[in-house]
Amino acid sequence: MSGYALAKLSGVRFADVKQQLEKDALEHARNGMHLERLWKNADDPAEVWFLFRVDDLNQCKQHMGKVHAEARRTDPNAKLPQLVFLSEEKA
Repeated sequence: MSGYALAKLSGVRFADVKQQLEKDALEHARNGMHLERLWKNADDPAEVWFLFRVDDLNQCKQHMGKVHAEARRTDPNAKLPQLVFLSEEKA
């Protein structure tokens, strides 16, 4: 099932998030994640939102779960995005 993954990171710099997403673009694409949008919160410049179009929500959830678990093992205080997975339904 395709859909979207909406992510929010707080306490970060927009430029750093953009650079990391560019660095991870190939790995994301291999896992069916395609960056669609990147925003900075107009009221909180240290909050960044981004949206992936996802080929397979279940694959994306599993992949991100593994990536985040590994990041937490490496650094328990790692800044990881809050993720919301959205399925697209026809109106």
